[in-house]
Amino acid sequence: MLTASFAKFAFMPPKFSSIGIFARNDDARVQQTLTPLIAHLLHRNIRVFVDDTLRIDNPEVSLRPAAEIGACCDLVVVVGGDGTLLRACRTITERQTPLLGVNLGRLGFLVDVSPADMCVALDNVLAGNFIRKPRLRLSARIVRADGNGDDEAFQALNECVIRNQEFARILDFDTYMNGAFISHHRADGIVVATPTGSTAYALSGGGPVIHPEMDALAMVPICPHTLSDRPLIVDAGQHIEVRISTSHVGTALFTSDGQITRPLAPGDRVMIKRAACDLVLIHPPDYDYFRILRTKLEWGGSLKNAHSS
Repeated sequence: MLTASFAKFAFMPPKFSSIGIFARNDDARVQQTLTPLIAHLLHRNIRVFVDDTLRIDNPEVSLRPAAEIGACCDLVVVVGGDGTLLRACRTITERQTPLLGVNLGRLGFLVDVSPADMCVALDNVLAGNFIRKPRLRLSARIVRADGNGDDEAFQALNECVIRNQEFARILDFDTYMNGAFISHHRADGIVVATPTGSTAYALSGGGPVIHPEMDALAMVPICPHTLSDRPLIVDAGQHIEVRISTSHVGTALFTSDGQITRPLAPGDRVMIKRAACDLVLIHPPDYDYFRILRTKLEWGGSLKNAHSS
């Protein structure tokens, strides 16, 4: 049985005493958001670390290379859009420092705090009033047919994509799960998506929306040559292999979250599995995943906002 004092300690909200800021450095709107954001955090006696590419001229702020931000902080605030958050995720890939997204554009799937609400949202977070959501990620490795394997592990929050390099040309490839042959495919390529990425490239390819709390992966062929080649949902603990056919003519491409690209030759294999650690997202207490889906995907047509309250 917990003592009263230990029980109080066990349920205390997490303390965020140092916060990092990761943002785009090519957007004029960023500075307009960073100035009040930094001032608010400093006023709350929070240590602030900022990506040194942002060139913040404030002696109270510590500038750090982007790759070091996650190690310095208890929380990272990402200012931008979903693409900026994907870059932040890749930068702090081996750490579970939670991320909170401030959205400068339209409502994002991942960055859902508006600049007008960010100070209130941060006060709630500092008080322990927030929703913590882990998001599974992928780890991919390329095994070369010529024996020169890549040591690099490619992390992805949304998806790994294998496609033909040449536009409008069919890619021949095979898929396996845990070493068991699934099928031969003739298509523009394939998307292996997380639940988070199910609303991105995979959705445009006809894949299903997967709730982010599901431990599942979607394998979605891109423009398959055979109509029976349909999306496949598998458990996230499975190991997926995509093998470029040795008979394929030309070069294929591997892409991680649309940001990292590597060429693939006939016979090359891409090994994809769940990453060792999830990404942790912090949301305001009124976060509603289905409200975001209704807004972004325009579910319900003209009635999309009828039940938003």
